[in-house]
Amino acid sequence: MQAKIFFHNNIRFLRLRKKMSQEELSAALDLSRNKLQALESGKTINPSAADMVIFSEYFKVSVDSLLKVDLSKLGAFKLKELLAGNDVYMTGSKIRVLAITVDKDNRENVEYVPVKAKAGYMAGYNDPEYIAGLPKYSLPNLPKTGTFRIFPTTGDSMLPIPEHSEVIAQYVEDWKSLKPDTPCIVILKGQQDFVFKLVTVLEEGKIMLTSLNRNFEPYSVNSEDVLEVWKYHKHQTGTLPQEETNLQELKKLILELGTRLPA
Repeated sequence: MQAKIFFHNNIRFLRLRKKMSQEELSAALDLSRNKLQALESGKTINPSAADMVIFSEYFKVSVDSLLKVDLSKLGAFKLKELLAGNDVYMTGSKIRVLAITVDKDNRENVEYVPVKAKAGYMAGYNDPEYIAGLPKYSLPNLPKTGTFRIFPTTGDSMLPIPEHSEVIAQYVEDWKSLKPDTPCIVILKGQQDFVFKLVTVLEEGKIMLTSLNRNFEPYSVNSEDVLEVWKYHKHQTGTLPQEETNLQELKKLILELGTRLPA
């Protein structure tokens, strides 16, 4: 069985997507235009390994993807994710390898991100040494599979979850697996704080973020601006819930007040 090779079509597709002429790309790669034309047309049946590496490094797409994947058939979200550097062959995973710690029995710890460590987490989220320095816990009743982390909440955009609660969340590797409006902790580029939002992954490479507190307007971010997504599992708080007034009791109070008022 002969394998289908997409290299020729892919390099032409990527050139056109960048709105480059053959002259411009051949100059950028230090190749002759005739050689580029032969590669794009398929006249060069077996391109050299050196040529494949040149195109791979320029377009930031792995050689495996250039050879095996018809990039023109990918949806807009998948293509944008791949060209943003999230190539499964380039990174070794769908997004990246998650930094974790384990206990003496080789079980994953549940790391806690203190409020004071929030800003540092944005820079050290994928640094094993930074993660190793976070407080670690072993929590009961968590699923045996998956990676969990604890994030403290701040601000009123997370209401009705009280401020200073601790959200226990599970790491999401494949964001596209999330159902619309899934509550998640989201780590964004360029922000000093993480956000707790209802997450909806859109087709056009955007992610919609909606606050639990409806006083805050939803907004969308580009998928490449998202560093991590952690799906809400449960939360714990030291705040006692306020007792809600029973409607029947309220009605009774109003009626009693009415009988006391002068006619």
